[in-house]
Amino acid sequence: MPKDETGLAARRAALALLSKVTGSGAPLSEVQDEALARLDPAERARAQSLVLAALRHIDRLDSVIDAHLTKAPPLKMRNILRLAAAEMLVLDVPPHAAVDSAVRLTRADRKVQHLSKLANAVARRVSETDADAFAALPPTRMPAWIRKPVQRQIGAERVEAIEAVQSQRPPLDITLRDPATATQWAAELEAEILPTGSLRRARPGQVSALPGYAEGVWWVQDAAAALPARMLAPAPGMRILDLCAAPGGKTLQLAAAGADVTALDLSPARLKRVEENLSRTGLSAALVAADAREWAPDAPFDAILLDAPCSATGTLRRHPDLPFARIGQDLRPILQVQAALLARAADWLKPGGRLVYCTCSILPAEGPKPVADLLAAREDMQEVPLAIPGIDIPDSWRDGAARLRLYPDLWADRGGMDGFFATTLEKRVTGR
Repeated sequence: MPKDETGLAARRAALALLSKVTGSGAPLSEVQDEALARLDPAERARAQSLVLAALRHIDRLDSVIDAHLTKAPPLKMRNILRLAAAEMLVLDVPPHAAVDSAVRLTRADRKVQHLSKLANAVARRVSETDADAFAALPPTRMPAWIRKPVQRQIGAERVEAIEAVQSQRPPLDITLRDPATATQWAAELEAEILPTGSLRRARPGQVSALPGYAEGVWWVQDAAAALPARMLAPAPGMRILDLCAAPGGKTLQLAAAGADVTALDLSPARLKRVEENLSRTGLSAALVAADAREWAPDAPFDAILLDAPCSATGTLRRHPDLPFARIGQDLRPILQVQAALLARAADWLKPGGRLVYCTCSILPAEGPKPVADLLAAREDMQEVPLAIPGIDIPDSWRDGAARLRLYPDLWADRGGMDGFFATTLEKRVTGR
């Protein structure tokens, strides 16, 4: 395939993705493979970087663009201008290249080609924006369905701090197959060893080209996402179920600890990714593609990790397309799934066994409520004090004595972390 020296192919793909996200609320994860399929790796990375920059800074970009418009343009035209503005104001692309591409993208679309002069004029005016003035604009606000309940819980000032972190490109967090090699691989990867043991690269780079990746020494996993598996305190020989396992970071952690792991997920396609990561790292787990509400194990488990399906609102710094998703209109269906999965997991646990329930959400409804409902319904289950072996848990990470509650503004000076809720439940032994 000939190389596209102009970068127009990557920009076309970015425009297609941005239009699907802002127009229909389609998740990037569901539409990007098709949009990026014809691009070489460098172009694919360029398109992804551009659309993510536009989404992270969309409020700021619109503020600059709207200052040079007399009426609202069609969505396709606005997205072309958003991409041009993101290139100039976020990605430091030379103005002449960004302006030229905006005009060419406009002329190539029959619905907006009559607006090519507008594209040229507005993009040129945007190129004159002072960098400090742009940086001083308020960061993109979370949509009301996220912002309001979170603000009631933690206050407006904390919400604004979260939004500031979410406007930044996140660093790359790494979990090592062998934690004892942290010092060696921190040097190899030019990474910081975080207090939790994860490695963090400030400059992500091309993941597959980094030292140790092909050899399966490590995998990508946000530092916050690495904590629930450690709460289970996995040990060699423990029979553990990773429920809703994909994309597989927690499965790899449990397998690396020597546990006998069953990884269950509803999606065969997502389990394929888990299988690929197991193969790359030389680890093993039994993979099961099934609906957990209908499946049943042959025997109870020593421990279960349930990373429940949720709104994923704790991952906005990595997935800035989520505010456009339609899930916020009604959380009831997903809350029902969480409750059903938690009840099933409790059934499959041995007496004395432990169950870690977690969600990558900052919404209050997706944290304590399903746990409280289960505890009210079952006398054989109890919540136990929060503990993570090898980690001194800061008070700011605790929600009472038993629960972990992480928000994206924690470690803001290091690049933040994903938002998470997690707690450990134990099945009582009869007679106690």
